[in-house]
Amino acid sequence: MFSTEYYCLVASLREWTLDSDTKGFDVREILDEIMGELTAKDRKAVELLYAYYDCENIIALRNNRNRHNNLGRLTPEEVKDVLESRNYALLPKNVAEVVKLYTEADDEEECDEKVVLSDNFEHALFEAYYKDLSASKVRFLVKWGEFDRTLRNISAAVAAREAGRVISEVTVGGGEIVAQLSQSSAADFGLRGELQYIDAVISAITDETNIVEKERKIDAVRWAEAEDIAISDYFDINYILSYLAKVNIVARWTLLLPEVGREMLNKLIASLDASAIVEKQAKQ
Repeated sequence: MFSTEYYCLVASLREWTLDSDTKGFDVREILDEIMGELTAKDRKAVELLYAYYDCENIIALRNNRNRHNNLGRLTPEEVKDVLESRNYALLPKNVAEVVKLYTEADDEEECDEKVVLSDNFEHALFEAYYKDLSASKVRFLVKWGEFDRTLRNISAAVAAREAGRVISEVTVGGGEIVAQLSQSSAADFGLRGELQYIDAVISAITDETNIVEKERKIDAVRWAEAEDIAISDYFDINYILSYLAKVNIVARWTLLLPEVGREMLNKLIASLDASAIVEKQAKQ
């Protein structure tokens, strides 16, 4: 099946810039403009990418925390509707099943029937989210899901090891890499030959005492992977998703440190020269 190519959309992406105080960067405006140009199928792909933040918001509301990440595609009212009105249709398939399961378990506990689930809600929800990504027919989502889950698991495993905690309690999902994280005593968990970014992640977590620099180095790994996954894509949905993954990183830093966000956005804009993209495509 041939994918839709968005020549005009990609050419226009570089027009978004930051002014001196970062007020010129509006993620929701960027996302709305992009969504307006996509096919229905590709809009679903973008929605699935952003469902990660919906999971964060569902967890926060379920734990009665007054926090909402605006990168989520669901509004605060819609997140509330999911949990209180049981509107699971707003969620991806596997995520919906987990929310339904735990919500119904809560109901049974209120009726004095003890329900024991094998995993905590947060772990189960994110495992379901990554399962939804792996089931996607969009290559970027599949690859990004594999990478993002692994990156977060490595970060959690290193932190758990330093704190003397059981690593299997903080990782999400299964597979060989998760097994190695839990069982290996090697500094790199025996993963140096499998993951090119393992040293950078471990170094950022263990050697960097400055929390800001630590997060910045990990986001640099995330940025590089977003580019690598779509390195041979130029105008299709994989390219758009790669761009949005980097936009999300910029958005995070404009809130934390505007000057870092501005630096990252300038880097993003520099990579969006349409004539250079066409030239690269022609060389393939």
